[in-house]
Amino acid sequence: MEAVGLVPVLAISAILFTLGVIGVLARKNALIVFMSVELMLNAVNLAFVGFSRQHAALDGHVFAILVMAVAAAEAAVGLALVILLFRNRVTVKLDDLDRMRG
Repeated sequence: MEAVGLVPVLAISAILFTLGVIGVLARKNALIVFMSVELMLNAVNLAFVGFSRQHAALDGHVFAILVMAVAAAEAAVGLALVILLFRNRVTVKLDDLDRMRG
C-alpha cells in the first residue's frame, strides 16, 4: 500500500482552511463562527502533520498536539462567552451584539 503524498494533503488542508475563512466572514451566528475557527485550526494541523511526515520528523506532530490543546481551551472559553451573551441578550447573532454593555 502506497502512502499519500504531500500535495493531496496540502490541497485538502487549503480547502478546509478556505471553507473556515468563508464561514468566519459570511456567517452571523457566533457558534458557527467558532466552528469555522476550529475548522481552520484543524486544517493547519493537517498541514503540520503532512509536512512532518514528508520530512520524517516529529516536530509537526508536536505542533499539532499543541494547536489541539489551544483549540480546546478556545472552545471552552468561547462557549462560555456565547452562553453568557445568550443569557443577557437572548441572541447569538453577531450583528445584535454591537455593544458590550451589561
